[in-house]
Amino acid sequence: MMNTFLNKVKKLTTVKPSTVDILKRHGWRLDRAAHNFVYFYFYVPYVKSALYGTRFIAKYLSWIKPIKYIGQMVFERYHAKVLSVNDINQILTLNQTLYLDPQNYKRIIPFKYANKVIFKDPTLIAVMDCPCKITNNAPCRPINACIAIGQDFAPLWLEHCKKYNARQISQSEALDIIKTLRASGHVTQAFLKVATGGLTGVICNCCPKCCVCMESSRLSKKFDPNLTMIAPSGYIAVHDAQKCTNCGICADICPFDAIEIQNGTYCYDQDKCMGCELCVEKCPNQALQLSRSDCDTLPLDLGHFGSESHTS
Repeated sequence: MMNTFLNKVKKLTTVKPSTVDILKRHGWRLDRAAHNFVYFYFYVPYVKSALYGTRFIAKYLSWIKPIKYIGQMVFERYHAKVLSVNDINQILTLNQTLYLDPQNYKRIIPFKYANKVIFKDPTLIAVMDCPCKITNNAPCRPINACIAIGQDFAPLWLEHCKKYNARQISQSEALDIIKTLRASGHVTQAFLKVATGGLTGVICNCCPKCCVCMESSRLSKKFDPNLTMIAPSGYIAVHDAQKCTNCGICADICPFDAIEIQNGTYCYDQDKCMGCELCVEKCPNQALQLSRSDCDTLPLDLGHFGSESHTS
């Protein structure tokens, strides 16, 4: 009995390497280090409380004008970047650490905080259960869908998130997971949070119906029509009218309501488009292609920035 008790005490008081890494990453900002740990260790209750809190505010408190400033403060610290298939393929074939030139951070992820494009030891990858799907009791599968890339995230998941079925996978396995989920209409996004160091490294496969980030961004429109935590990929969909049969598949799959078929005519709202590429993949007639957008936000195209990045 005493040995069992002592073993439990030892287990609770042993500081794991990933915890030490968190402390080193945040330095004197112990508040952010604690937030970093809590965010992933209590992933599901954290996300659940965020969702229910946002729903409550949107339903009952949206009439209070100062609420939008609270939303701005929150969204400045938590973001998502939509990724194209080519961009994610480049990330998941990296074989060495990559630090993108800091001058390009905000050109790719245009937010005040959480915008660093750094992949440290990108071949180290973990996957665990999606907290959004668990929170919403969603039927979409697989549930093991959130991916951590690199030394800054994967070890924390593997050491502290076994309750969410965290496990190590290879780059090819990660690509297979993403391919499977995109086939059922999931959006690929990179997530960044100031409390986790403002770094890239968490790649989520987001179901438009149950993703907390996407729902929160939709609800935020009640406070401020320009408020969002989602940055576009930097691409747009280009339509070829000669190939198009107006079948409506692209409109059905678009998670951002950027495409409609009105009176048998293809209608596209570039301002709503996030460049997720799902419409391009689903079009049976190859009438849509992905093209670089003329907006200020650049794609997370590692090939484009290759000459400006630092690898080691």
